[in-house]
Amino acid sequence: MFTTKAFIKKNKVGNYLKHVREHYIRDDISCGLQECETCLPVESFLSPDHENKCSLFTSNHYLILDTNVVLDQMDILEESVIGNVIILHTVLNEVKHRSLPIYKRLCAVIENPSRHFYVFINDHHQGTYLQQNEGELINDYNDRCIRAACSWYINHAPKQKFVFLTDDSANRIKAQKEDIPSYTVSEYVQNLNTSGLTDKLSRKDFHGNDFTKDVFPNHLSNVELLTGIREGKLLQGTFRASRDNFLEGFVNVDSYEEPVIVQGRAGLNRSVDGDTVAVELLKEEEWVCPSEIILEDEGVGDESVDDVVTKENELQKATKKKSGAKPTGRVVGIIRRKWRQYCGILQGGIDGVYQMFVPADKSIPKIKIETRQAEFLRTQKLIVTIDSWPKHSRYPHGHFVRALGNIGDQTTENEVILLEHDVPHSQFSEEVLNCLPKMPWIITDDDVKKRVDLRHLDICSVDPPGCTDIDDALHCRPLADGKLEVGVHIADVSHFIRPGTPLDREAASRATTVYLVNNRIDMVPALLSSNLCSLRGGEERFAFSCIWEMDQNANILSTRFHKSIIKSRKAMTYEEAQLIIDDKTKQDALAEALRSLNKLAKIMKQRRLVNGALVLASPEVKIQMDSETMEPLDVEVKKLFETNSMIEEFMLQANISVAEKILEEFPDCAMLRRHPVPPATNFDPLVKAGRHLGFEIRVDSGKNLAKSLDEAVNTKNPYLNTMFRILATRCMLQAVYFVSGTYQKEEYFHYGLAVPLYTHFTSPIRRYADIIVHRLLAVICGADSTYPDLLDKNKTTELCQNLNYRNRMAQYAGRASIAFNTHGNYKMRKVTCCMSVKTPCKFLYHDMAWNVPYLWPKKAKRPIFLNTMKRTRHKKPEVWLFTLLTPL
Repeated sequence: MFTTKAFIKKNKVGNYLKHVREHYIRDDISCGLQECETCLPVESFLSPDHENKCSLFTSNHYLILDTNVVLDQMDILEESVIGNVIILHTVLNEVKHRSLPIYKRLCAVIENPSRHFYVFINDHHQGTYLQQNEGELINDYNDRCIRAACSWYINHAPKQKFVFLTDDSANRIKAQKEDIPSYTVSEYVQNLNTSGLTDKLSRKDFHGNDFTKDVFPNHLSNVELLTGIREGKLLQGTFRASRDNFLEGFVNVDSYEEPVIVQGRAGLNRSVDGDTVAVELLKEEEWVCPSEIILEDEGVGDESVDDVVTKENELQKATKKKSGAKPTGRVVGIIRRKWRQYCGILQGGIDGVYQMFVPADKSIPKIKIETRQAEFLRTQKLIVTIDSWPKHSRYPHGHFVRALGNIGDQTTENEVILLEHDVPHSQFSEEVLNCLPKMPWIITDDDVKKRVDLRHLDICSVDPPGCTDIDDALHCRPLADGKLEVGVHIADVSHFIRPGTPLDREAASRATTVYLVNNRIDMVPALLSSNLCSLRGGEERFAFSCIWEMDQNANILSTRFHKSIIKSRKAMTYEEAQLIIDDKTKQDALAEALRSLNKLAKIMKQRRLVNGALVLASPEVKIQMDSETMEPLDVEVKKLFETNSMIEEFMLQANISVAEKILEEFPDCAMLRRHPVPPATNFDPLVKAGRHLGFEIRVDSGKNLAKSLDEAVNTKNPYLNTMFRILATRCMLQAVYFVSGTYQKEEYFHYGLAVPLYTHFTSPIRRYADIIVHRLLAVICGADSTYPDLLDKNKTTELCQNLNYRNRMAQYAGRASIAFNTHGNYKMRKVTCCMSVKTPCKFLYHDMAWNVPYLWPKKAKRPIFLNTMKRTRHKKPEVWLFTLLTPL
């Protein structure tokens, strides 16, 4: 049956319009109780055999939850002791609307048969549906619907016990008046026969008494924030905390080229990294410079506010206005929190139930938690989440979620790195695995008819040692008139990952493969990444080919794209390919092809450099691991060969050629990659370092920067130029994916490569962006059909935002893994080191490729990692005190 509701509205021209809404009501929706003899039997995980052991009740019972209980207490609901829970459809929809991450966690619990959760469609059930009253707030209406469903269950199954859990006191009072047994989550959990569960309760009831002194200013109300932003008195942006100075942060505001500096307690005002905040800009005479000092939070509780005041005074002296002051402001309100689960350890030396949690991410403040198992938890890596941050408390308050394992354990540390960098790393679900092709997989005659057969060509791949996800291969063969045919063949992953499937959604969510020192978190299941899509030697594979006709000077005369079938002659490492090129006795077709490719690549690279492309150093580290214990044995920088550059050049050119093609055919919805020109101020540390050492680094254009870096050479210190290039890398902005129709043509430019147009096409096994580009190119080639989301500019923009975030987090996770494994193989000793360089030290030695401090003496084979770095101001040249981590 249908229920209808009519709305009569007056439009702009004075006419009245009648809107009628229909709502489908059913009388055959089951309650889900297995012992019910009235409802039709349905698949339900509710079980009379599961017992909720709460001492408040003498008999077994079923739980019905309020929306806020799900939103605030999901850590409790994920515990196996909680079962036989009825989730109302009203609650499920409200959770989905208010928090998608919590919604996904709730769905995972609901789908687990052992948890005994059941979704009751109360808003379409004849006995529980209620119409919203005129003028009734949506929250009040939802609460009324939830209470009506509770009453219906009590009357529908009078032999069973139903308990309503809500932390809303007004809703609980109304429920009790309606004879619905109601309790708070805290009351219920404290009476469960399970130890340690109360530590996981989310507590939002931290209040100061009349004698509590405020540590932070009040936040403005939502109305004041919205009014201030609308009138231009306040700025809105994303808060980013400093990793080196706990009293400093920056707010990225769209309308400002540079971030706004915020400092001190009043300036930060309880902002946490990632929050969207409202900032009030200070008068220009109050602007300060970014700090160049390192301030660590050594506090142990709210009583250590005096220590903060001392450090604020120190910070004020170090950043008082001088030349180079930047826009400065203070946070006056939080628009949207971006709190998440944090990994870390408990701070030692604290007694009692209140403990200080120290996050692994230095940009996150310490968190005050309540626990009665502190002695055990001090030996563990933990996950903690923030519940609230009252103005009278120096630190946010939170609760313990779970222990990951013993501190220092390799498996535990990997888990910490993945969680801390928000890397999806769960096992692929059955739903995803069901999308994979059935084995054995063979190429059929139909497949051959749809593709260009290139199995006769001498195609080969060149990759790092031990690579199993081989997604690119090359060929080169002579043509008439001295011309050459050069082909780049990329694994056709899009053939196996069809749009809209669970496999496609999972790959889009993960966005990229994450590489740790001794582990790889694949974007797609291993059957694809290491088998069917890997262009292994001697095996037939599907590919997407970009083929050029070139002259001997590497000029492209024509380009074509098509799907193909290939059979790689050999899968080589960079070193193996280099040996073949250098061995003049080898004259076979494969060796000649490699030599031709290498010759062309050198010409292409020289041409790029002349055009202003940058060669920036970010040394890759190889860590030797014990095959049995998986303990790190040694650290070395990966050796580079000419073949590394050879592969890079052809992959770059393939990406450029594909970018040109997809933009030509899809001018408004092509997925491209841009590298914005950095603001000149970003290069200040590089320019200062160069000037101090006698080099003039010009940053007015990419070409001049490249030339300056080439000239910044000191024959007595061969590592100096590498350090300059590393520092230049750190001055750059992040390269990002974007949709062509959302920027002007001149903004498509890729600064680092000095090319007007670029995309990613060459690594679809490990990057989801490449899969989208493959789909666009397949439509152009007539090899596949389009679909609505592919041409939807808004949806592709949302996808790009996720890709950019995941790529950034994957990069940080890789660095963190290297940092842990190098630290694990070093011991500490203190030394004093004199240096005459001031500002550059912070960047050169503290924020490097590993994101840990290090020195690299010119005669050393490996870097020396630094655990702490402090500076004394009273000596010249400045004396830096280091705690060195040296080989065991």
